[in-house]
Amino acid sequence: MNKNDIKNFTPEEFKKELENISEPSYRAEQVFSWIYKKGVNDFSAMNNLPKPFRERLSQSYQIGELKLIKHLKSIDQTEKFLFELNDGNLIETVLIYAWKRKTLCVSTQAGCKYACSFCASGMNGFKRDLSVSEILSQITAIEHNLKHKITNFVFMGMGEPFDNYDNVSKTIKIMNSKKAMGIAARRITVSTSGVIPGIEKFRELGLQVNLSISLHAVNNELRDELMSVNKKYPLEKLLKACEGYMENFGRMLTFEYILLKGVNDSLRDVDELARIAKRLRAKVNLIAYSPVAGFDFQAPTEDDVRAFEDELIKRGVSVTVRDSKGKDIMAACGQLAGC
Repeated sequence: MNKNDIKNFTPEEFKKELENISEPSYRAEQVFSWIYKKGVNDFSAMNNLPKPFRERLSQSYQIGELKLIKHLKSIDQTEKFLFELNDGNLIETVLIYAWKRKTLCVSTQAGCKYACSFCASGMNGFKRDLSVSEILSQITAIEHNLKHKITNFVFMGMGEPFDNYDNVSKTIKIMNSKKAMGIAARRITVSTSGVIPGIEKFRELGLQVNLSISLHAVNNELRDELMSVNKKYPLEKLLKACEGYMENFGRMLTFEYILLKGVNDSLRDVDELARIAKRLRAKVNLIAYSPVAGFDFQAPTEDDVRAFEDELIKRGVSVTVRDSKGKDIMAACGQLAGC
């Protein structure tokens, strides 16, 4: 008998499940507290629930878990986790330390359809979307099994989050719900390569979740070469979708921009990136390219990055430089391959 995975339900959905089997709906919040606040994955251990109810749960439901295959630690404290899914596919999740923050970089797909030319996640092709449970289980495994207190969550791991929109948005609702994880929306960031339907739906989510756009090029010719998503959702249409997001939702956007030496780092690139950022009142997050075996791109020097940053600041743009951590364990931006 196939059992339903409780982690695929929102609190409201699980209440209805219980009502359908003549159990009081308030039990849903008790079960979710055990799973998400106490990290319990065994119904028999939920000792404030009646034994007959626990037995009914174990007969019809399961609590999804991931199998940890490999755990690597960087010299800069970054940790990378290789998880195996039930069907044998592999995904990677990264924990990043920065001051008092612990940020978890979560994957949403096994592989990636879009295969950006500088990113390892699409090298082995697209396998499948992750379920809600599989996305959440990355968090619960690291927070409860490995005892990390995570402060921030970014959907920037393997896969394109908005290509798996329904499961990602449902995951965020469970994360944010006080009856489940109780994570503040502003501690959650979703990064998209520019899937316009996802951006349009995201503004209707009704939560103060942060949105980042992986830009990486400021004209269609170069963006077509670097990011296949641009052929389906070209730059001008993407920027109009971003404008619609700003008008309807009002949250500040972030443009992520990976610097590739000699490719997208000229003064002309600075001018156009500044124009785009000011048009959308967005901030820019500069990221130095992290090398991937098999790719011919070169990383800029630290001086190159600072010079590009300075030029943007001169043009009135708000800029941050992301310190790409975990390079020695292939855990930096663009290096996750699921192997």
